Amino acid sequence: MADSPADSTEAKADTLRLELHKVLTDVFHDGLGKNGGENEGSNRVLKAIDESVVRILDCLRKVESEKPPLKVPEEFICTLSKNIMIQPMIISSGQTYEHRYITEWLKHNRTCPKTKEVLSHMFLTPNHLMNELITQWCRVNKVDRPKRSSDELFMKLFSDDMESLLQRISSPSSVSNQLEAAKELSRQTKKYVTACIFFVAQLPNSITRLLTPLSVLGDDVDANPELQESIITSLLNISTAQPDTTVIAKNPHVMPLLAKSLQKGTVVTQEASAATLTLLSDIASNRIIIGNSEALKALIDLLERSSPDTTVEAAAHAVLDFCNGSESYEKAISAGLIPVVIKNIKAGRYVDEMLNILTSICTDSRAAKEMEDLGFFNDLLGMLRKPSSSMTCENAVEIIFNMFMKNKDGSRLEMLEEEEIKHGTFMELSHKGSHNAVGRAEWILRWIKRFADSKERATEGTEA
Repeated sequence: MADSPADSTEAKADTLRLELHKVLTDVFHDGLGKNGGENEGSNRVLKAIDESVVRILDCLRKVESEKPPLKVPEEFICTLSKNIMIQPMIISSGQTYEHRYITEWLKHNRTCPKTKEVLSHMFLTPNHLMNELITQWCRVNKVDRPKRSSDELFMKLFSDDMESLLQRISSPSSVSNQLEAAKELSRQTKKYVTACIFFVAQLPNSITRLLTPLSVLGDDVDANPELQESIITSLLNISTAQPDTTVIAKNPHVMPLLAKSLQKGTVVTQEASAATLTLLSDIASNRIIIGNSEALKALIDLLERSSPDTTVEAAAHAVLDFCNGSESYEKAISAGLIPVVIKNIKAGRYVDEMLNILTSICTDSRAAKEMEDLGFFNDLLGMLRKPSSSMTCENAVEIIFNMFMKNKDGSRLEMLEEEEIKHGTFMELSHKGSHNAVGRAEWILRWIKRFADSKERATEGTEA
């Protein structure tokens, strides 16, 4: 039986390699090996080496170029990675895939990538036979078997998928197709952190394209509540994974859509919008953007609405994180934060959350005056007399301390003295409160004592 062209070419290559080895060995032993390269004979040896090596290498190159491309058996290629498998694993459908890729696939799907059948279980079994066959094939064919690499290989599986989802969301063929893609993107960005980073860093105009379907709706942003919910949830997931969220905050579509989603949206949409603003508020430059947008007023308005507890708590958390720095809380005060917060406290709604907000801004003179003008001082004293929790007590005394710290005029101090004479509020707190509460109570007691002493001296001076 005649040899195939591939076998014939390989045989020629082997013959040339053997000839090259023989030439080098002969000239070394006959020339350099004896003379050490120091006489005229060595020059002849070097010339002979040059001529022989050049001739044989030229022949080798010609022979190698005639070899047909090496075809890798289909069974050795993972249909997900499109590469020779490194760690072949069998799933319950009986199909074999690369370990790293099938692991990521199963985080998002319960089906076999090839057969599409629902898997009976999610366990992976090493395919030792396939692994050995690949090893032997690579050795025989002088192929370097691929080695595991970093996230570049890892991300390949989802990069095309995410681009496809984004295209379906921003340029849908139908509303149902758009919604299906938005839901899938929401699931993927929740489970796969690296995909979130890739989404922003690698996909062109990804944030704008994601939000376009909602932007074009204008005030009718909630026309498709499920679509709105999935897109805003995806934005939250993507923001959570970003090492730097400024690129999100600076996008001109983000703040208007978050504001509208706080005003018009399902409970999930409102909470996701508030949570996104909480994340963005970690960076000072983002807080400036939020403060200059409609999103801040929308957050404050949400605190006043009859919303589920979880929604109000999410909004309160976002406002609290925003009020980190004088420029930020001054914006919040101007947006009408204090009356809304105090209204909630007086109604007994979300007292601890509202007090946390006031505690964060009570060092501001304008905030202190506004609280006093709204008659909030008496409410704070009532909380100290009958505190519902140690946190309530600690926040209430902190606010009182800061309200009086910058302005201890006679009428204010007289209110403190009257409270202490009637109820002994601060003396009791100095014995039973938390460490911070005790410290503030002791300061207030010193103010009361100095005020009482000054009145006594004034009385003595008058009598004299």
